[in-house]
Amino acid sequence: MNTPTFKTTSPDIEPNSRLPLRDVLREINTPTFKTSDADIEPIQERIQRISWDIDDLESFYKVRYSPTRYTRLKEYYDEELESLAKAPFDDYDQDSKVDYLLIKSYLEQRNRQLKQDAEKDQKVSILLGHLFPMRLAEVIEARQRVDDVDAQATATILNQSMELISVVKNSILSGTETAEPTIAWRATRALAELQGHFQEWYDFYKDYDPLFTWWMADPLPTLLAALSDLSDTIKRVIIKIEPTDEDTIIGEPIGRAGILDALKSEFIPYNPEELIEIGNKEYAWCEAEMIKASTALGFSDWRAALEHVKTLYVPPGQQPALVRDLTKEASSYIKKHDLATVPRVCEETIQTFMMSPARQKINPFFLGGDSIIVSYPTSTMSHADKLMSMRGNNRHFARATVFHEMIPGHHLHMHYMARVRPYRQLFQTPFCIEGWAFYWEMLLWDFSSWPKSPENRIGMLFWRMHRCARIVFSLRYHLGEMSAQECVELLVNWVGHERATAEGEVRRSVMGDYGPLYQAGYMLGGLQIYGLRAEVVGAGRAGEKEFHDRFLRANQMPVELFRALITGQELDRDFETKWRFYD
Repeated sequence: MNTPTFKTTSPDIEPNSRLPLRDVLREINTPTFKTSDADIEPIQERIQRISWDIDDLESFYKVRYSPTRYTRLKEYYDEELESLAKAPFDDYDQDSKVDYLLIKSYLEQRNRQLKQDAEKDQKVSILLGHLFPMRLAEVIEARQRVDDVDAQATATILNQSMELISVVKNSILSGTETAEPTIAWRATRALAELQGHFQEWYDFYKDYDPLFTWWMADPLPTLLAALSDLSDTIKRVIIKIEPTDEDTIIGEPIGRAGILDALKSEFIPYNPEELIEIGNKEYAWCEAEMIKASTALGFSDWRAALEHVKTLYVPPGQQPALVRDLTKEASSYIKKHDLATVPRVCEETIQTFMMSPARQKINPFFLGGDSIIVSYPTSTMSHADKLMSMRGNNRHFARATVFHEMIPGHHLHMHYMARVRPYRQLFQTPFCIEGWAFYWEMLLWDFSSWPKSPENRIGMLFWRMHRCARIVFSLRYHLGEMSAQECVELLVNWVGHERATAEGEVRRSVMGDYGPLYQAGYMLGGLQIYGLRAEVVGAGRAGEKEFHDRFLRANQMPVELFRALITGQELDRDFETKWRFYD
């Protein structure tokens, strides 16, 4: 799934510039924000302002491990929470009360995450010897403030930092300085960021200040090389990988306390062990259904039936056409049965792109959202990788993936997200966005009007088993009960993944690109929406289409807060999660 982006058409602005969006907001008369305590700031405006404020603060205080950054962000979060407590909650309508709870939870979670990051970065600082990281951070922060630069003095700081880097490197080589692999990996990322910051720092002054350019002719390139060399040393000695290794899976388990913190922000009243049990229970159901579908094909072993289905792939070059046809099938079904409102622009503007071989290591299956990105082998891939890619993206796996990724899944959802209450995108959560897409997998399984051959059922069940496994392996990994390699083996043995696709799934689950609950959020969020549908549609309180359109137009939020929105549940400013949706 792709995060939605704003598009601009000005030819004079660089693609990553944030100015066009601000100009667009001014053109459409975005409200002027009130910042005085004497003013009553509408909650929606408050959310928009906070979103911009945090974006600006994080962009300006950009050295992630810097105490200056931590101090300023914590100060901001605390001030906003104090201000929020004075807001007239009891005067709000239901939507505004939900918005209040969303921004309150968001700020509290940011504060908790800031503390966790500070604790990890303190360990990184110990590994790197404290002195040179702080001195280099101060140089970058001075550039951000546009302080007058003393080129000779700064060259001395860089030169002294290189000496300190050499000391740290030798301590690591001798074994007197070490760290956990996860902390070491975090250190290499910090060093890589420093290299980027210093290149930008140099480019800012270079040639505009001739004396600066003269003094930095030697220290700057030598510093960049030293930072790179230290990173390589950490990888080889502590992490025990080659610097160019892109295959080894290294993650950062957050522990039980970290999981509970994340669950609190998602309004999930279950503990990790209870959620793992839900995953196990759902897997048992899937396995029983897989046996039924396999028997219908004449197989006594469901794994043998799954292997048969994997061979039903299209020849090289034909996958885009298959995905196009499957996309049309899913969209036509939703419209024919009037299950949700599908705007014409949403349906007609789907674009298709191909996944690069490098990206297929992280995303072995095709992605959806703003567009379809198709995973299928290229001529440059090895013979084994070609076969694994085709087997993993066979017709029946792809059919089940299409309605998850496009319409009625991510593409439809993201169309609404960009247009209705877009300020709520700040609260994007896998339990909502991935839960919605998985919910349709459950719903279409139930609907007899959705055609399902035994092969189709096996394709659908493969993904459902995959979601179960995601709950189990991701939570057990973060609890410290499973290694990354054991997670790969679970996907291969439990679900029947190709090894390459299993490695891709685990890699993106644990290496920091996604939050710790992201993988668990697919099925758990889907189960929440599925349970809420029974409560609302099943009880005759809303029709199928009304329920789905209300969800789409609510944008992003934890599902329990959408439940409060659609049921009119009484809320207070200290609302806490209570809804045990699976009991």
